[in-house]
Amino acid sequence: MFRHKGKNRTSKHNLRLAVLLSYVAGIVNITGVLSVKTLTTNVTGHFAFFAEEVTKHNYQAAIIFLIYTLFFLAGSFTSNFLAELISIKNSNLFHVAPITIEIAILISLGLFGMRPDFNLFDEKWTAFGLLFAMGIQNSLVTKISQSTVRTTHLTGLFTDLGIELSQLFFYKKPEERNILKTSIYLRLSIIFFFFLGCFSGGFIYGFLVLKTLFVAVFFLFAALYYDYIRFNLIAIKRKKINFN
Repeated sequence: MFRHKGKNRTSKHNLRLAVLLSYVAGIVNITGVLSVKTLTTNVTGHFAFFAEEVTKHNYQAAIIFLIYTLFFLAGSFTSNFLAELISIKNSNLFHVAPITIEIAILISLGLFGMRPDFNLFDEKWTAFGLLFAMGIQNSLVTKISQSTVRTTHLTGLFTDLGIELSQLFFYKKPEERNILKTSIYLRLSIIFFFFLGCFSGGFIYGFLVLKTLFVAVFFLFAALYYDYIRFNLIAIKRKKINFN
């Protein structure tokens, strides 16, 4: 799911990646909205609010929206920088550091985000942390899937889905239609699991509040564990084949 690259990467790898991490993004998205009334999985709206506050000469509020976008950017930069750095020594572990940082951020916010005596984590810092974490995830997923999968926002997905649905009327060759249907299925899966993450996260938030982020952490750990187990099983099979 994480380790396969280039020709070794298949649509199944991208689908597993998309399902798990779009669900995580959905949970983070609804948790950010309910806890701090802020979208934390994309920055499109923040640019609009930034422009609005500038036109109102409310520069203090405008700066906050600008910082939101910068934290998402910083997460994306950090994710790819670490991935490239680690790939030099071990290309099979480049994804571990970014996901570990994302997990650490979500755990920290889940533990301390709503404590009134912990002033560092007021609403703005909670939003900053979630945006940074989602910048990390989106960058990593984009790198792994070679820009095929996006898990933190849906605007581009609906655009691509609309294009591909229209292409069904024009693509007649079986191989072209198979590729197109695979891509459509992938995008529908991302949309569905993002929605499922939002829906289930919103329900769980009523009981756990910011600790809902622990559910997202669980699925990130599950993704890492699944990838580790599957990679080692494949390695063992290859050794047996070579031995025989």
